[in-house]
Amino acid sequence: MTVIFDAPRRLAAEALGIALLLAVVIGSGIMGERLAGGNVAIALLGNTLATGAALVVLISLFEPISGAHFNPAVTLVMALRRELSWPLAVAYGLAQVVGAVGGVWLAHVMFGEAILQVSTKLRDGPGQALSEFVATFGLLATILGTSRFRPAFTPAAVGLYITAAYWFTASTSFANPAVTIARSLSDTFAGIAPSSAPAFIAAQVAGALAAMAVFGWLLATPSETSAQ
Repeated sequence: MTVIFDAPRRLAAEALGIALLLAVVIGSGIMGERLAGGNVAIALLGNTLATGAALVVLISLFEPISGAHFNPAVTLVMALRRELSWPLAVAYGLAQVVGAVGGVWLAHVMFGEAILQVSTKLRDGPGQALSEFVATFGLLATILGTSRFRPAFTPAAVGLYITAAYWFTASTSFANPAVTIARSLSDTFAGIAPSSAPAFIAAQVAGALAAMAVFGWLLATPSETSAQ
């Protein structure tokens, strides 16, 4: 879908979209944990379903305005593919981080939590980092593939993929550097300790770049391949 809106509205859409997404992620995590009676699987299921559903709605709503990246890894790939200028890509990244933090704070206020928090939930180890590589690789593969062949299905595809990835990855599929930073500021069910965040972010960037390379080749037309 062609984006026709000016830069201020595109940046506002990115910030507002990811703010609402983080309000869903953190808020549903708090609600799930409070209602699950100690059953972590039930809490995660509530967190998963709310996040997947929200992604479908938010991408459908904001895609015509900004492209609905809501993710610096997605924005990086789009800039490398020359679908977004580098100055605007940097602005997108900043708007995404600011919006994500604002969404975390909004969830804290709604649930009567302290606004300013730092997570103590460690998510360390090579399996966690590999999970984030796989989660982000799959997310970018979903976006690149559906936007090429079935663009109208992209919002649903992303929501469905993240719903699945919550459960098949050991990390519960953050797949987003801005989300990772914001979730480090919430000592709730969906949080991540700041010391665990750098490995997540590095794996996410690596997964996004790997997906760009692999699917740039897989999705290339014969004429594009012969021109390389």
